[in-house]
Amino acid sequence: MLGGSSIKIISGTSHVEIAELIAKRIGVPLSKAVITRNGIGETSVRLMESVRECDVYIINSGCASNGSSVNTALIELCIMIHACKIASAKRITAVIPLFPYARQDKKDKNRAPITAKLVANMIQNSGCDHIITMDLHASQIQGFFDVPVDKLYAEPSAVHYIRTQFNVKDVTIVSPDAGGAKRASSIADRLGVDFALFHKERKKANEVSRMVLVGNVNSKIAILVDDMADTCGTLCFAAQHLKEAGAERIFAIVTHGILSGNAIKSIEESALEKLVVTNTIPQHENLARCSKIEVINIASVLGEVVRRSHYGESVSKLFDEIPY
Repeated sequence: MLGGSSIKIISGTSHVEIAELIAKRIGVPLSKAVITRNGIGETSVRLMESVRECDVYIINSGCASNGSSVNTALIELCIMIHACKIASAKRITAVIPLFPYARQDKKDKNRAPITAKLVANMIQNSGCDHIITMDLHASQIQGFFDVPVDKLYAEPSAVHYIRTQFNVKDVTIVSPDAGGAKRASSIADRLGVDFALFHKERKKANEVSRMVLVGNVNSKIAILVDDMADTCGTLCFAAQHLKEAGAERIFAIVTHGILSGNAIKSIEESALEKLVVTNTIPQHENLARCSKIEVINIASVLGEVVRRSHYGESVSKLFDEIPY
C-alpha cells in the first residue's frame, strides 16, 4: 500500500449509496462515523474508528438530499475533513461527485461574490490534501485550489451508453448552448457523428427567451448533452425546437441531474423520450416520479480513481475510458 498506510472510506449523509458502491469496488468496508444534527441544525461528527496514519477518502456530494440542503452537505464535508485532520490522518481526499456552488465561478455582476472560490477555500482550509470530482461546471475551479484536483469526466460513460443503445450512424449530438459546444463536439468526434448546437438568449437567470438551432437534425436521433440539468427549462425548450426541426427521436444525457422545482413535470410534458443522468446525485425519488429518467452508474469510475490514487497509479486513462 501507499507508504504502508491503510485506506479508509468514510461517507457523509448526502449520498451514502454511491459511497457504498465505491467501497465495494475497492473491496473495503465503509468506516464507521456518526453524523448528527441538533435542534438548531448544527452538525456533529464522531469517527468510530482510528484513522491515524491512514489514507482517508471522504465521500459527500454537494446536493440536497434526505431533507437536508446543499449547505448542510458542504459544512458536513468540512467538519469530517477537520475531524480526520486532528485525528492524525496521513492524507485526506474529498470525493465530491457534484461540486457545490460550481455555477458561481466568476464575478458576473457588480458586488457579486465568487462563491466557488470561497467553497474551495473552505474545503482546503479544513485540512483536505486532494480533491476528486466529476464534470465541474467551470474548469477554472481547479485553479481555486492549491492542492491536487482530479476532475473526472462522464463523457466515456455517455459514449458507451450511446454506442450500446443506438445505431450510431443515425445520431446527431446536440449542445443546448454555446458554452457546452466543446463537450458535445468531443462526444460527436469520438462517435464519428454530426454535431449541432443552440444559440440561446436569456431574459433572466434560469429562463431562456429564444433559441436558434445551428445544424441539421432532420430524421435523426438527436441527443442533447450537458453537464447538469436543474430546472430543465433549457433542455425541454431545446427538445421542442429539435422536434420542430424534424428530429425523429430526442434524448438528453446529463452528468448531474439536479432536477429542482418543476423539472420532473417539465420532463414528463416535454418532447424528450428519455433523460439519462448519472448517479452523482441520489435519483431514487426522481425515478419513482418520472418514467422518462434513466440512471448511468459512475461509481466504478470514482472507485477506480480512488484505488489508483491510493496505490500511486496514474488516473489519466480514466479520462478516456470507463473501467471494467
